[in-house]
Amino acid sequence: MILIINGPNLNMLGKRPKDIYGAETYEDLKNQINHFAQNNSIDVEFFQSNSEGQIIDRIQKLDFEALIINPGAYTHYSYAIRDALEIVNVPKVEVHITNIMARESFRQTSVTSSSCDGVISGLGFYGYILALEYLKQKLKG
Repeated sequence: MILIINGPNLNMLGKRPKDIYGAETYEDLKNQINHFAQNNSIDVEFFQSNSEGQIIDRIQKLDFEALIINPGAYTHYSYAIRDALEIVNVPKVEVHITNIMARESFRQTSVTSSSCDGVISGLGFYGYILALEYLKQKLKG
């Protein structure tokens, strides 16, 4: 199973500034991912939380084969999430809907990405699909 963790405010997609995040909702995101996963025989599970501790607790369950994480704002300062990711010995991809390198300077640093295989940033919802494709290949060996 591939776990998809979304952090703070991702549940508010569709209500956030549309010029930055688009008009699609969190449910739209989940539907697109589920559609791709079903067509590719990939088992996915979603977890979204606005709480750093809950995200860490979910990571520490260690009950998944691979991980996609969009830590939201925690990307830029949560060493605790970074350390939890470091413990997990499975393929991991950090995903961001927006191009964090083209945003405010404080958003251009990711403390969590060093604990992941790679980062996909700025490709909208399609970034999650690319991450699933990568993880599917990685899990095949």
